[in-house]
Amino acid sequence: MSEEIKVSTPYRVGEWLPSDRVILETWLEKHIDVAEKEKKPFLPVIQEFQNLIESDAEIYMLFNQMFSQVPHWGRYKNNPAGDPQVRDYKHMLQLLNSIMTKAPEYNKTQLVGFPINAILDWSMGTEGGYAAFLNDKVNAMLKKVLNEWGTFLKSKDSAYVLNDDPKTGWLGDDAMLGMFPNNNNDPQEAKKSFITTFICQPNEDHWGFTSWDNFFTRIFNEGQRPIGSPDDDSIIVNACESAPYKIATNVQSSEKFWIKAQPYSLQHMLNNDEWVEKFVGGTIYQAFLSAKSYHRWNSPVSGTIVKVYVQDGTYYSEIPAEGFYNPLHANFFDKNPDDSAPNDSQGYISEVATRAMIFIEADNPDIGLMCFLAIGMAEVSSCDITVYEGQHVEKGDQTGMFHFGGSTHCLIFGPHVKLDFDLNGQKPGLDSTNILVRAKLATVIK
Repeated sequence: MSEEIKVSTPYRVGEWLPSDRVILETWLEKHIDVAEKEKKPFLPVIQEFQNLIESDAEIYMLFNQMFSQVPHWGRYKNNPAGDPQVRDYKHMLQLLNSIMTKAPEYNKTQLVGFPINAILDWSMGTEGGYAAFLNDKVNAMLKKVLNEWGTFLKSKDSAYVLNDDPKTGWLGDDAMLGMFPNNNNDPQEAKKSFITTFICQPNEDHWGFTSWDNFFTRIFNEGQRPIGSPDDDSIIVNACESAPYKIATNVQSSEKFWIKAQPYSLQHMLNNDEWVEKFVGGTIYQAFLSAKSYHRWNSPVSGTIVKVYVQDGTYYSEIPAEGFYNPLHANFFDKNPDDSAPNDSQGYISEVATRAMIFIEADNPDIGLMCFLAIGMAEVSSCDITVYEGQHVEKGDQTGMFHFGGSTHCLIFGPHVKLDFDLNGQKPGLDSTNILVRAKLATVIK
């Protein structure tokens, strides 16, 4: 990595898998028990997944290795009940089959928003898992699986979790306090805040939300997220309701993005786009959306949409340095891999994951061409662009959305753009919190 590149330390902000491993194992144990009792025939998409694994020699090898390479001691071997966790690829498929017709219930850990990530939690960190989840055929298959689950989550049948059960309902006490924690721990005050903040119909079934996805992509009431300095083109606003993750300057065209520091590599982030060189030496700001955040994207500047597209990529790939095998470790084996992978691999996945690219020619010539990069993460890989090439957008206008969970995004600026970031008095770090969408994020310095 270039010595001139300056980055802040990546950190965990989303908390979309619990830090307490016992909570994860207890949830997984319960889910395994349900799946084994159901013994449902495989849905066509899951049967297709099994056929792929068993018919391709390389994939068959990797899906066997990824489970056998998980250590066989301590917390990696058994769940709290003393039973094995996910034992092999057939067990994995059985669990996936069960998930396809279930919506995430709420709990305080936010784990259930990412059940597939939980199933693959340790296997992602193995050498076999690292290779498997970079395989094009595997990722094409995972896309089919996630699309199938997404179809269910957009159906009315998924709305059953939008209830007022105090523990598991998304309209219940725990969920409301999770989304609005600054209400004196009073769930009724939190519900009032939700009703004030979002468009909903509290007197109707499921508060008027027609599906899990309809709830997840809910819309703010008018006036809830005012635009920072709407008439001042030198002010850049926050594109998502997100917490600062990393700021990098003097970014380069090509870097070893898979190493521990996870430097940005523009050529790979932008899929070898013809405009890569326009951003070399520039600045990248990355921020993370938690599972309880607002998930629509908004334009950070006023300008013209000059190019948009989605690049398919990985779904469950994590950087090797955050897995079990770590060449930086004295024994070449790291016994403390990322519990919530790919959470600690957010810089890395900006190069390899499924991502949407929206290039904007800003009205302000001091900004010029910039790029908003939406990065799909695990289950959250449906990058939905809602603007078109040639469209003029005002600062704060919607440009797209994520579906089904928290994720991450980047703003990419050219080398001529000098920015003074306003992160609400905080620095990117473990204690950072969300900056409101459409609020002031940075000032362009002439």
